[in-house]
Amino acid sequence: MTMNEIERSPQGFEEQLLRDLTAHVAQRAESASAARPVGRRTRFLRGWRLAGALGLAVTLTAGALAVQTMRLGDQPPPTANASEIFHLAADAARQQPELTARPDQYVFTESLATIRDLPDSGPYQTIRNQLWQSAGGVAYTQGRYRQESDPNGWGELRVLRMDDAADPTKELDAFQPPAYHGDLPTDPDELLRYLREHPVDLHLPEGADEEAVYGGESMAYTTAWSMLDGYVPPRALAALFEVLARQPGAVVISGDVVDVAGRHGVAIRMPGVIGGNLDLIFDRDSHVYLGTRNSVVRNGKESLESAAALLRVAIVDRPGQLP
Repeated sequence: MTMNEIERSPQGFEEQLLRDLTAHVAQRAESASAARPVGRRTRFLRGWRLAGALGLAVTLTAGALAVQTMRLGDQPPPTANASEIFHLAADAARQQPELTARPDQYVFTESLATIRDLPDSGPYQTIRNQLWQSAGGVAYTQGRYRQESDPNGWGELRVLRMDDAADPTKELDAFQPPAYHGDLPTDPDELLRYLREHPVDLHLPEGADEEAVYGGESMAYTTAWSMLDGYVPPRALAALFEVLARQPGAVVISGDVVDVAGRHGVAIRMPGVIGGNLDLIFDRDSHVYLGTRNSVVRNGKESLESAAALLRVAIVDRPGQLP
């Protein structure tokens, strides 16, 4: 495992989601290979963190993607620090229209994700994702996926359950947390207290020091950025970014960053990830939140593991319904 298990756990159900995607893509690849001469077959591996909503507007080679998405070489110094970027993101959040949802409705997100065939090697693949998360946490998340290169390749809409961290073959018989965070405080100080009192469930493995993890100073910030996978109303989202502006150790990645959807942005690298890095990406001009990217570090070399770009968010009445 290259990423800190604790940092990955808030999106544990997404690991199951990836396995569903893996099976779908593998099945389509096997069907296609039976109808044509044998050639290279795409293979998707675990270890990919969706981190919320996911984009690539054009097809890129692996080399081009690494250059456009990562920008990890020598770069000029940043023009703003992480705290300043988060404050600008808060200002942008306040300008967004507010969506309202009943507990029985669903938060719909469509996104694009880029993942790699094999760690440290192989081409990158781009996947379009559609998720329906229960607004009130009263039903399981459902989702479907396709390769971006195959507009007609949607898999079936499937219920997504969370794995038991102690037994990956066992599904937990519990609903997902609410995806609509309409009850969050809109004052940064009050929100920080709320985050400390209501930490995200990390589904820690057996034997983990829960007291140390949940009592750590960084836990509130982990809970904060985990909420970006759902829907946070504008004023609460602004407060959330104001809270993240206080997190020690966050840094701006200098140079131009291009997200999976081809949008130019600025990336903030969050602290506390072991064996790799998690970056939050904001639009370069408007500072609207765009998505995430994850990189791994092996033998001192950093390489892109996955990237995700949020395309649209809406409130709908049932899984499978499109806005």
